Amino acid sequence: MDLILRTAGALLGTELSDPVDLGGSRRSSVLRCRTAAGGTVVVKAFGREPEALRSFASEAAALSLGAGPALLGVDPDTPLLVMEDLGAAPTLADVLLGDDPKAATDGLLAWAGALGRLAAGSVTGHADFTRLAARFDQGVPSGPDDPWIERCTAGLPALLAQSGVDVPPDLADELARIGAAARDRCPAFTPGDTCPDNNLLTADGLRLIDFESATFQSVFLTAAYCRMPFSTCWCVFRLPADLARKVEQTYRAEVAAVYPELAEDPVWQAGLRAAIALWTVHGTVYLLPHAGEDRPMHRSRRPVPTVRQLLRHRWETARTLTEFPALARTMELLLDGLARDWQTAPLPEYPAFRNRGPREPGEGGGAP
Repeated sequence: MDLILRTAGALLGTELSDPVDLGGSRRSSVLRCRTAAGGTVVVKAFGREPEALRSFASEAAALSLGAGPALLGVDPDTPLLVMEDLGAAPTLADVLLGDDPKAATDGLLAWAGALGRLAAGSVTGHADFTRLAARFDQGVPSGPDDPWIERCTAGLPALLAQSGVDVPPDLADELARIGAAARDRCPAFTPGDTCPDNNLLTADGLRLIDFESATFQSVFLTAAYCRMPFSTCWCVFRLPADLARKVEQTYRAEVAAVYPELAEDPVWQAGLRAAIALWTVHGTVYLLPHAGEDRPMHRSRRPVPTVRQLLRHRWETARTLTEFPALARTMELLLDGLARDWQTAPLPEYPAFRNRGPREPGEGGGAP
């Protein structure tokens, strides 16, 4: 702690004190610190493990581009970042898990719009991000250089076999096609981990935080967060179908302004469904090894889905992706095999929308 405060203080030319732990993760520690002048800043110090070093390089590059809170200082040797303090605002997760449907609706639409504007404004900045990522490189592949798609698509068949699931013979080839389809089309910048708790609802509007997974990737991979929803997150329940469409369209309208082909429904649907397929593979590879005990998706937040609830929801969605028959068949096998024995309750809507009153005629009860 003393080293972090001294190093961060030296970057700012002031003494820092009274650190308050803001949570962080296994990769980083996040502290709100008081300056000698009485203000506050946020210090984010990273570990030395490969995943932490990868996260540092991505976040330092993203904040240097002006993508999030103002960057006040960087020390690549510690490594740590000092950034502006956005205050103790509620997160999007707070309102989704609350009881105010209007606050949750407004928050979701603000999130989708901010995410879309960030992507649309970035399409000419790929070279700048690459240059900055190289500047802060810690010797670990980050961003577009991290072959996470190949790891997931190559890892699923082996995981299924270990779990006693019959692997369709053409699954591996189909997964390779899914990965290729989802990788590079219409690239744009994204914070990467655009989950509800990484978005602050401040008095000045929604602010995106946490750029540890920042990268340039296909806009479809980001758009999938609107529909699934939240492809890699713990705060996942169902969205009302009408709201899910509005959230998705809000993001789509922003990115279609710079990629006009995204206004064409066949293009949009094909790209988005391939992205959903890929994120389902990713979630299965990551979560299935932890499904032996049906633990909550977050160690302390409640309510949250369980691991099995979330997997079942993802598999139910992906089995409708009939353009990928081997994957759809795999989802059926998982649902009829593993999930049938789990006796897991279906994933409900977000708490904020569970008591929102009468619905419009023909309005669906939840978005897949």
